[in-house]
Amino acid sequence: MSAFSYDAFAAGWWPYVFILLAGWLPTDVWRWLGVASAGRFDETSTSLAIARTIATSLVAAVIARLVLYPSGSLAEIPTFVRVSALVLGFATYYWLGRQTLLAILVAEIVLLGTPWAMAISG
Repeated sequence: MSAFSYDAFAAGWWPYVFILLAGWLPTDVWRWLGVASAGRFDETSTSLAIARTIATSLVAAVIARLVLYPSGSLAEIPTFVRVSALVLGFATYYWLGRQTLLAILVAEIVLLGTPWAMAISG
């Protein structure tokens, strides 16, 4: 066993230090670098448009993965309900003037309400 493995220390504080060093620090460094350099970028530049496109694509891929190939409790909800929640949430977002909180609320109501209504009716 190496000196810096997760199981190297029996102290109760070690898991928190491990989370700090392995989880928070590597990602937070990039966030702070982004904040520090954000004022230097031209918002109309091609490189920033590419970065924004990649970030949006990654978010869309994660959402598609959660809807089409879920795990855990989400897998118990039928696919048509998950897709309906996505479509109605997206439609609400655009119809109500890009209100993110309302779109999330509508999608949650569909996700939680449909299986409940199906259980009561049948």
